[in-house]
Amino acid sequence: MPGGPTISWRGEGRDLFTYVVRRTLQAIPLLLLISVILFVILNNAPGGPLAPYLHNPHITPADIERLKHNLGLDKPIWYRYLVWLGMVLHGNFGYSTSNAEPVLTAILQRMPATLELMGSAYLLSLVVGVTLGILSALRPYSLGDYAVTTFAFFGQSMPVFWFALMLQLLFAVHGIPLPFGYEIRLPAAGLSNGEGFDLGDRLLHLILPTIVLSLLQLALFSRFMRSSLLEVMKTDYMRTAAAKGLDSRTIVLKHGLKNALIPVVTVAALTLPGVIGGAIVTETIFAWPGMGRLFIDALGQEDIALLMGYLCLIAFLVVFSNLLADVLYAWLDPRVKYD
Repeated sequence: MPGGPTISWRGEGRDLFTYVVRRTLQAIPLLLLISVILFVILNNAPGGPLAPYLHNPHITPADIERLKHNLGLDKPIWYRYLVWLGMVLHGNFGYSTSNAEPVLTAILQRMPATLELMGSAYLLSLVVGVTLGILSALRPYSLGDYAVTTFAFFGQSMPVFWFALMLQLLFAVHGIPLPFGYEIRLPAAGLSNGEGFDLGDRLLHLILPTIVLSLLQLALFSRFMRSSLLEVMKTDYMRTAAAKGLDSRTIVLKHGLKNALIPVVTVAALTLPGVIGGAIVTETIFAWPGMGRLFIDALGQEDIALLMGYLCLIAFLVVFSNLLADVLYAWLDPRVKYD
């Protein structure tokens, strides 16, 4: 990736702060370009920003022209984009027509619930996936290794929406009565501990969507961890450590695991936006009051302002995750130099 870390064997120190500042400045024009593309596409969709009003059977052509003038839609699209950008720079993403509130308020109200679900699924997939990968690599081609490999293939090939529906059918309908929906009570929904928050009830509601959301990432992490650790165990320094008489646990955990984690950390950082994107399907099926469900509602009601706010947030997460992956390289691999 242009501007990313380069491999250097020199003994010079890394100027991490300068690198982060430089990459952040490089990300600004990229985010601006993404916002331009999103703005043009959404504003040229059928109906455009007036789409929510056009469903009213009583609206007249005169009403439409008046709305265009009041909303500034009779101006050139480049002018409207500059107006929108100026509002965004002041923390104003516009007004949601589907929620009857500012876009930023609507997103921030739903963000705690998404972070709750995403954090649970991400933690589960990292811990279990890395552990299964290590155990599989320590005993390659054993029965346990084949079991982990089969599970990984199952997780990577399973459609999220189908697996979610099957879990609902298995547990919530014909089996253990686990709940799979959550009533929207804003702003209480999410991580807050205000009145009406029941931790035990919330954990029950988290079980099924967390399993669904973590399945793909868990399988991915386990496969990367297994292949990476197997490669590291074949290196000369690992054989040298074994020749010195160190026990296998010390060799793997102290000398091999850190280097083996490098590709896993990369995948974990780059899949962070994908977890939120995957939460769109999961939150909708399990009626979880997060940002993914908010996006689906905005899409169905053609809420252009809310769609722009959500998609810009995803774009920011993609850029940030790339920067995070590069920074974590330095901590795991001392050969990485930020020149």
